[in-house]
Amino acid sequence: MQAPRLSAIPHWSTVYAKRNHVPLFRTPEQAAMTRTIAPSVLPETPEQRDDPEFITSVARAFAVLRCYRRGERALGNKDLSYRTGLPRSTVARLTHTLTSLGYLEYLPDSEKYGLGIGVVGFGQTYLGALDLREVARPLLRDLAHEVQATVAMAARSGDDMMLLEVAHGNPTFALGVSVGERVPRGTSALGRACAAGLSVQAREKRLDEFRQAFRPRDWPDVLRGFREAFADFETYGFCFSLGDWNKEVWGVSVPLDCGEPHRMMALSCSMPARSVTREQLIMQIGPRLKLTRDRILQGMGV
Repeated sequence: MQAPRLSAIPHWSTVYAKRNHVPLFRTPEQAAMTRTIAPSVLPETPEQRDDPEFITSVARAFAVLRCYRRGERALGNKDLSYRTGLPRSTVARLTHTLTSLGYLEYLPDSEKYGLGIGVVGFGQTYLGALDLREVARPLLRDLAHEVQATVAMAARSGDDMMLLEVAHGNPTFALGVSVGERVPRGTSALGRACAAGLSVQAREKRLDEFRQAFRPRDWPDVLRGFREAFADFETYGFCFSLGDWNKEVWGVSVPLDCGEPHRMMALSCSMPARSVTREQLIMQIGPRLKLTRDRILQGMGV
């Protein structure tokens, strides 16, 4: 029997639509409603899907690994299929392969999968190669204790910002984040500063890419936050997030440009909203954060 042409094999989005009883040919109103139940971890973007050099199977494997959230010990194939939009049969093959390679661990009691030790190795190798962390750590710790806040360093990771270093300076306000965790790029001061540090052309390109991660009804508010952040950056040299990510937290952030545009990072200083004013962020906290950033760059020889 002749093998099916590649073009005849349905894409994951088509399978997802059929499995969830979503019509493939929809009105704009139906499409808007459908997007509210779209997969939370997309294996690839439309641009990547059209790229002949892009290996879809690799992207799908990494999508499975990205499904795990803080505090989740295990996920089943059904959970992973729901979050990625991939057929369960495809997910089953991916989890089998990832388990064989040590990146997932099968848990017989629950018949689900947890992250394997191989994933930890990736993170430790990456962090160990960052001399920047060794230079930044004592400076972040000093600033955290000086202003009684949580000070963090982060880099872009997909649609989020991943924390590379965290210092807590206020025992009554230990913002519940640690190294390796993610914060949203669109509403956090870190994400806004990371974008603000780019050239105007690079900013617009990044925003256009980032827009695809949001539902159309949410994007105007996210974009407005970025535009305000860019204006603040031009005025003060830093960006704010005043309860946008967490209503009880106010933060200020500066870009950390180590000379590699594709690895733009950011520093942030966060504290309880009830204990600080915007004026204090502008006149006291922001300038100290900028000074810390400059000292880090000086220590790196940049």
